[in-house]
Formats: sequence, C-alpha cells, structure tokens
Amino acid sequence: MSPSTPTSHLEGTAGGSTGRRRRRGPRTWLAALPLLAFTGLCFGVPLGAIAFGAITQTDPATGATRLTGEHLARSLQGPYLGSLIGSVQLSALTATVGGVLGVLIAQAVVTSRSGALRSATLTASGVLANFGGVPLAFAFIATLGISGVVTRLADLTGLGWSLYSFTGLTVVYLYFLIPLMVLVIAPALDGLRPQWREAAQNNGATGWQFWRHVGLPVLTPSLLGGFVLLFGTAFAAHATAAALVGGSVPLVTLKIADALSGNVLTGQENVALALGLDMILIAGLVMAVYLPLQRRSARWLR
Repeated sequence: MSPSTPTSHLEGTAGGSTGRRRRRGPRTWLAALPLLAFTGLCFGVPLGAIAFGAITQTDPATGATRLTGEHLARSLQGPYLGSLIGSVQLSALTATVGGVLGVLIAQAVVTSRSGALRSATLTASGVLANFGGVPLAFAFIATLGISGVVTRLADLTGLGWSLYSFTGLTVVYLYFLIPLMVLVIAPALDGLRPQWREAAQNNGATGWQFWRHVGLPVLTPSLLGGFVLLFGTAFAAHATAAALVGGSVPLVTLKIADALSGNVLTGQENVALALGLDMILIAGLVMAVYLPLQRRSARWLR
C-alpha cells in the first residue's frame, strides 16, 4: 500500500462528509420554513402594521394616505418622551435590583442541602413570576395602600411611603421580577461544578478569586439573558401599572393606552403606533448590546 493511499482515503472521506453536510443545508432550511412562516406571521405582520401606521397619515376627507414623520417626532417630544424615559428608568432599575436579589436567593437555594426548601422556592417562584395585572395591584393596595393593613400597622404614611409613586411601583414590579430571575438563574448555578471550586481551593484561590475568574465568566451569559428578560418584562408591563398608578407615573404603555382610547386627545392613534415603534426600537437596541456581550462571554465556555 502506497503512503498516499491513507491520505487519499481520508481526503475522500472528508470530502464525502463535507458533501453530505452541504447536501443537508437545503433540507435544514426546508424544515425551518414552518417556523419562519409562523414567526413572520405573528411578529412580522404586526411590526409592519405598526411601522406603517407610525409613518403614514390618512386624510379623513379624501381617504388619501401620505408618508409623514410627524407622529414619530411627536412621540419623542413633551410628555411622550417623558413616558419613554420613565419606562426605561423603571425597567432598568427593577431589572438590576431584581437580578441581584434573584441571584442571591437562587444561590442560597442551590447551595442549601434541603430539598424541600429548593422545591418550595422554585414552585413559589413559578407561581409568583406569573402573578400580575389587576389582582396583583389589588393585593398591594389592600396591603400597602393608603388604608392597607401593613401601612396602618407600621404607620408607613408617616414615614413618607406612597404605593402610588415611582418607588411603590418599583416594589410591586420586584414582586414578580425577583421570582422570574430565580427561575432563570437557578439552572445556571446548578451548572457550576463542585470540582471547579475544589480545584480553585487546592490552588490557593479565595472565594472571591473563584467567582472573579471562574464563577462569573461562566454565569455571564445567563446573567445578561436574565437582565434582558427582566428589562423587557418590566418595559412591556401595563395592567399592573394602569390599575395601580394610573397617570401619576409617566410610562409609555399607559400613554399608548390613553392615545388609543382617546382619554386625553382624539385622533392620536398614529402617535400610539409611533410610541409602539419606539418601544420596539429600544428593545432592539437592548438586544443589540446584549448579543455581542453574550457571544463574547460564551467563548469562555468553549
């Protein structure tokens, strides 16, 4: 057998594998077509309708439609701009605080030797993370409102507490964001192998050095993903804020509802669509920042 025979055989095998992989490409795309069609129908069509309404204006007399940037310009002025800023501030604050507290709670549960505590915490987190809207607002009004049970017992009104404020809304949002972060980060904390900590300790590393050089790099993709999830959940929340604070706290979701229902001014439907487009752009900007960071941190695991 000549020396070139094995090489030729390997090259042929590699070429055949490459050819087979290449032939799988079209089939893979064909298998993904139903998902792509569903995504385009459920997300692309509403997005197109919002964008079309945000940049067009229809003359009620003639029915003619023309392109205009007036709605987008108005959505970035006055109280509309203030509502966008308020929503971003509230979402960033609650996502940060909820993320930190959620990680601490999840770490305490994961490292606990009590299986009952872990099961109870994760079960409660699953329930509380999906508890929102008007029932949640009513629960907090009955507990921490002006005439709430806890407010009267602890005399919170004399301490300057108000549930119907930015601070009060932050506390309400944390009620379902912290459990959501616990659910997101607990599996990632389970992925931290005890052998890694033992190896770090055997090499003289402290607890801080382990988290700085091993734990945090491993958890960074999950932490970033959890922050984005919490930010998006708080940014899009409407029912709880509408039932709790009304218009006392400027939020973009409340402004959109007012514009669509004509509570303040009539004929502002296109401005509401422009605000919706602004929300989509802000969410896209957050994702554009998150994805490169997530890819960069994920290299550590390869």
